Amino acid sequence: MLNTFLKGEAGTRLRFMGMLLSAMLVLLSVFTLTQKGLNFGLDFTGGYLTEFTTSQSVELKELQSFIAKNHNGEFELTAQGNSHFQLREAPSASATANSLDWQSAVTQNDDINAQVLSSAYIGSQVGDELFDQGCLAMFAAMIAVMIYLAVRFEWRLAVGSVVALVHDLILVLGLFSLLQIEFNLTVLASLLAIIGYSLNDSIIVGDRVRELLRVQSNNVLSPATIINNAIKSTLTRTLITSGTTLATVASVWLLAGAPLQGFAIALFTGIVVGTFSSICIAATLPELLGLSAKNYEVKVDAHTQTLLDMP
Repeated sequence: MLNTFLKGEAGTRLRFMGMLLSAMLVLLSVFTLTQKGLNFGLDFTGGYLTEFTTSQSVELKELQSFIAKNHNGEFELTAQGNSHFQLREAPSASATANSLDWQSAVTQNDDINAQVLSSAYIGSQVGDELFDQGCLAMFAAMIAVMIYLAVRFEWRLAVGSVVALVHDLILVLGLFSLLQIEFNLTVLASLLAIIGYSLNDSIIVGDRVRELLRVQSNNVLSPATIINNAIKSTLTRTLITSGTTLATVASVWLLAGAPLQGFAIALFTGIVVGTFSSICIAATLPELLGLSAKNYEVKVDAHTQTLLDMP
C-alpha cells in the first residue's frame, strides 16, 4: 500500500510535506530547549541520592507530603515500583541534616516503615566532567560521521544525511525538554546510539539513490522519480528493521524499570524520527539541492574522448 502511494507525484508531495513537518518540529524543539532547557539528573548536577523501600504500597503524593513536613529544602521523589522509591536532593549545607530528618521520619513511622537501601553523594565537579566528556564523545562521533559521508557520497547526499542526523538529535532533545524527562548519562549514551541508527538508515536510502542515478545516464527518469523508486525498494527492509528494533526497545521501556526508562524513551523516539528523516530529509533535501544523474556521469578527458571518437 505504501509502495503504491509513493508512486509518481503523490510520493513526491508526501516527501515534501514530511520535510515541512520536520522543519516545524525542529523549530518547536529549539524553542522548547531555549525556554525550558533540559532536566539534568544528578549525574550532571550533583547532589544526594537515596533509595528506600516501604513495607507496604504507599501513594507517591502521600509520601511526598509526609517527607515535605520533615524536609526544609528542595527534593524530588520518584517511584521505582509499588514500594520502591528514590529521593534526590540538591547539594547544600543543610542537605545532610535534612537527610537525617526525613530518613528518621519515614523509617520510624509505622504506616510507612521504610528501609533505606542506599544513600550516596555525587559531586557537581564529577557531574561537570561527565557532561563535558559525554558532549565531547558526541561531537567526535558527529565529526567522524561527516568525514565518512564526505568520502562515501556525492556532497548533496552527504548534506542530506548530516541534516537528517542533526534533525533526529534535536527532536529527541526537544521531547525531553518538553516533557522535562530526566536527562542523565544513559540518555546521553542513547544519543550516541541514535547517531549510528540514523546514519544507517540514511546510508541505505542514499546508496540506493546513487545506484539508480548511475544507471540513468540517459536521463530518462527525473530525479524525483528515481528517489521515489529508491525509497520504494528499501521501504520494506527499513520498516522490518525499525519494527523489530522498536519492539526490543519497547520491551526495555516497559519491563526494565525506571533506571533505563529515559534510555528507552530516547532510543524509541530516535528510531521513529530516524526512519522518518531518512525518507523525508536524507532523500528529499538532495533533490532540492539539484541532485541528478549528471552528478554520476563518468568524466572523460579530451585525450580519451579523441580516442573514443576515432574509427
